[in-house]
Amino acid sequence: MLRGLTTVSFRAADLAAAKSWYTELLGVEPYFQRPGYVEFRLGDHQHELGLIDSRYAPAGTDAGPGGAVVYWHVDDVSAALERLLSLGAAEYEPLTERGPGFVTASVTDPFGNILGVMYNRHYLEMLATRG
Repeated sequence: MLRGLTTVSFRAADLAAAKSWYTELLGVEPYFQRPGYVEFRLGDHQHELGLIDSRYAPAGTDAGPGGAVVYWHVDDVSAALERLLSLGAAEYEPLTERGPGFVTASVTDPFGNILGVMYNRHYLEMLATRG
């Protein structure tokens, strides 16, 4: 039924500031924009990270962080965490060894979204089999 990750969406009350922050973090401009929405493609599979103006959030949505954490593979969790913190993110979960070949950390971005980073040996193994 589930075939793969398509888009991760974050909300921001200040969409222009979020666009600027993520452009600096990712080092790429959004590939798609329309009023109230900005979208980046990134990584080995060109997964989508969307930024949505908070006023489009469903009624009753909490403003603070919560729910699922999506982890993006990085080659160096410590360096990624350091960069995120230097750009104004706040630590949500510290760098944590989860077992051989698995390291995680997460932050809240300046807009209240949880952003996870992970070194995941299975990700690299899967990537290597695709040639």
